[in-house]
Amino acid sequence: MKTDIEIAQEAAMLPIKDVAASIGVEEDDLELYGKYKAKFSDEYLKKVQSNPNGKLVLVTAINPTPAGEGKTTTTVGLGEAFGQLGKKAIIALREPSLGPCFGIKGGAAGGGYAQVVPMEDLNLHFTGDFHAITSANNLLAAMMDNHIQQGNALDIDTRQIIWKRCLDMNDRVLRNVVVGLGNKMDGVVREDHFVITVASEIMAILCLADDMEDLKHRLAKIIVAYNRAGEPVTAGDLNAVGAMAALLKDALKPNLIQTLEHTPAIVHGGPFANIAHGCNSVRATKLALKMADIVVTEAGFGADLGAEKFFDIKCRMAGLKPDAVVLVATVRALKYNGGVPKTETSVPNLEALKKGIVNLEKHIENLQKYGVPIVVTLNAFITDSEEEIHFVKNFCEERGCEFALSEVWEKGGKGGIALAEKVLDTLEHKESHFEVLYENSLSLKEKIETVAKEIYGAATVTYAPAAEKALKKITEMGFGDVPVCMAKNQYSLSDDPKLLGRPENFNVNIREVYVSAGAGFVVAITGAIMTMPGLPKKPAAEGIDVTTDGVITGLF
Repeated sequence: MKTDIEIAQEAAMLPIKDVAASIGVEEDDLELYGKYKAKFSDEYLKKVQSNPNGKLVLVTAINPTPAGEGKTTTTVGLGEAFGQLGKKAIIALREPSLGPCFGIKGGAAGGGYAQVVPMEDLNLHFTGDFHAITSANNLLAAMMDNHIQQGNALDIDTRQIIWKRCLDMNDRVLRNVVVGLGNKMDGVVREDHFVITVASEIMAILCLADDMEDLKHRLAKIIVAYNRAGEPVTAGDLNAVGAMAALLKDALKPNLIQTLEHTPAIVHGGPFANIAHGCNSVRATKLALKMADIVVTEAGFGADLGAEKFFDIKCRMAGLKPDAVVLVATVRALKYNGGVPKTETSVPNLEALKKGIVNLEKHIENLQKYGVPIVVTLNAFITDSEEEIHFVKNFCEERGCEFALSEVWEKGGKGGIALAEKVLDTLEHKESHFEVLYENSLSLKEKIETVAKEIYGAATVTYAPAAEKALKKITEMGFGDVPVCMAKNQYSLSDDPKLLGRPENFNVNIREVYVSAGAGFVVAITGAIMTMPGLPKKPAAEGIDVTTDGVITGLF
């Protein structure tokens, strides 16, 4: 079987203006980035506002395992399958981060014959959105430190600076650094920190902003530090908003590329779901809904992270009402959750499957709490036995879910027709009664504990003293009525990545809490989750190269 990058490089792409034309978008409505990438103009976004909305389908998954699940692959393949059935469909994805691309996870363009292309461009620099976000973030940091150096008129307490620099790379040595070393003209010596770009508040702001006016309004509210009186100092106080907005002007516009079967793909924004809110931009999703009859979007990692934040943060803020959810699993991943080592997940083992399927069961129960109809799909592997597939099918149907097998990795859109037909039937015959998990009126602690107990299945929640203090201060500052964005490891429903399956009677520990005032949510960090990841012992970067004629190899 060919590798993902070989399949992508052999693809016959259409000029992006032709892909756009297939859904009624004229070339004048695009800002071209070469032949195969484009951004939508602001004028086009305004032009389609009066169009009716299409149906919104979210693709999510069980907790990720080394055995693989294929959520993005399923999203792409489902969009292609709708095209095979003659439906006007668009997929809406996040942009990949360089961190995991060069780390352990690889890229995020789908896989096999269900990919978006140009794959190398998307996984690397793409249209420069992440560079713009990184630059805006670090401009704010530079202006804050310069303000302190130039007399500190805002009386910033250098022991209470909370704004961190960022970089779109896994680089653990930057988690905790000392800046300002040298002579008097080199700044004030203090401890500083870096986060990966996708965890930056500016990434969240870009993904939640409706337009330039809203973007600037949100940027102005970013809290960078506290003064010696304990009052917040904002980006607006530093007069940084205009310059940051100038850097983000083009990054705010959604990007258009295509799948291997020329299905339009709007790819925009890229927050991680384990340390941020994990969804593509509101602008991209709303635009897609005005352009297509069906929009297929995804949210990062398992449904305990991405789907929860999609519903409780993105849909709440943007007024979106999803019509159906596709929950992705694999037989191999379920057996891994049942205690089978990765090396043995291809061997038929019904007992391990029965033991591990409790992870899928919990995600089904969680999604049902939001009132949205569910279709479960198994991303098929040749090693799956008929008995195992039949067991999963019965298990899902007994719990009120539709079920379909997906073969999109191997067959592209044709391999997703059974799934697409189930989704279409669900959209036609099952009504969505979407509601968020908690109301804004609950206290921050009540919101945190609702997610931890209702979604993760925790018995108790504890708080580090610093987190307790922060919750009290944030509430006193007037941010008690915003949603919570939980930062948690992706591998387990709990905050311990080693607890697979469906753990019970566990505690979730809240280590740190801070407010992202511009994004409009409070972040609660659990367990040992890191906002600046590190590279693995053998990073994927070691296998990436460029041939003498300029062809990139080794991306996956």
